[in-house]
Amino acid sequence: MLKILGSIGIAVVVLAAAGWIAFVPSAMEPGYESVKARGEKGSGPGQFNDPTGITVADGEVFVADSRNGRIQVFDLDLDFKRMFGKPGDKPGELGRPMNLTVHDGELYVPEYFNDRIQVFGLDGTPKRIVGSSGSGPGQFSAPGGVAVGQNGELYVADFYGQRVQELKPDGAFVRQWGTTGRTGHDVGSFYYPTDVAVDHKGNIYMADGYGNRIQVFDAHGNFLRKWGGPLARGIYGPFNGWFTTVTSIAFGPEGHLFAADFYNNRVQKFTPDGTFLTSFGGKGAGSGQFDHAIAVAVADDGTVFVADFLNNRIEKWRPKR
Repeated sequence: MLKILGSIGIAVVVLAAAGWIAFVPSAMEPGYESVKARGEKGSGPGQFNDPTGITVADGEVFVADSRNGRIQVFDLDLDFKRMFGKPGDKPGELGRPMNLTVHDGELYVPEYFNDRIQVFGLDGTPKRIVGSSGSGPGQFSAPGGVAVGQNGELYVADFYGQRVQELKPDGAFVRQWGTTGRTGHDVGSFYYPTDVAVDHKGNIYMADGYGNRIQVFDAHGNFLRKWGGPLARGIYGPFNGWFTTVTSIAFGPEGHLFAADFYNNRVQKFTPDGTFLTSFGGKGAGSGQFDHAIAVAVADDGTVFVADFLNNRIEKWRPKR
């Protein structure tokens, strides 16, 4: 009996070790180091009230200052330059701006409260509005992120709609992934999607927020792959390659994908096929820490900028040498 129990114990240990190796990869790159942080809670220039989105373009950092209903703009050293917007639902006003995207000299701003995408010039000039509130084609229920494809098509993470929609540049509906209003962990289903990114091939990467995974489809809408936890079935955790709510994704200049891992207070870095490379951050208010990393952007030189949600600040990181 003791021999049998001993054999069972060894088998359990072996299986546990095999599972760990299979589902918890080791880092393949050095991490990142914190360079600078900027911000505190408030409504003045350089202060924030729940920063929720960030992007980099033309040597400037654009930040969605959510509850202040505005976009703040900084240089790459995080020195304040200008801001635009105020709370409201009229053109030029903002209702909880979320993940930001710049394409062809325009800033795309999903509005969680106003159920629309608002497009601005980089100087803050309002240009047009895409979408409206609802569950129909081309309508939104709290959009969280938008990506722009090679031909100007829009891919929108429709948070409460439990879908990702593809629209023509003018907002006309093309198709969707996911069943409207229904959550799920199957391929092409979502559990509150939060963001979208498109790579240089036109493949579409979808942050399945509370599904704790990333799903990838080609430009024709065909499923390619998914990752995040065991079998990418919605299991959350703090381990390498796992998520506890992925809220933002962005590509770096070398084609690697960075993901804001909200409740794990970190940013993770992957190859386009989902291979885990490294992560950085940790819970706290000190240098090199996050209190809920909610959004990530990468500059042309590989510098990473992160919106640190509950610390009401933005952070600048660079690769360790």
